[in-house]
Amino acid sequence: MAEPTIPQKTPYNIELEAGDYWWCSCGRSANQPFCDGSHKGTDFEPVKFTVAEKAKFWLCGCKHSADQPFCDGSHNNLP
Repeated sequence: MAEPTIPQKTPYNIELEAGDYWWCSCGRSANQPFCDGSHKGTDFEPVKFTVAEKAKFWLCGCKHSADQPFCDGSHNNLP
């Protein structure tokens, strides 16, 4: 599988309202950390997640988390 582009090696600390969101898994979106359709023509698909109530989240910025879309600290192991 192709490697994602790494838009940043730190997570996005973001407050989200309740609702559905699409996290960018390819790293190409100009609307990081959310999908803008830039994955079209690649092996990547956005990751849908639902927020039940307004809260703060740490969303993965390096695109290597095993707990996508959330940061699991994988950025600490990148070169």
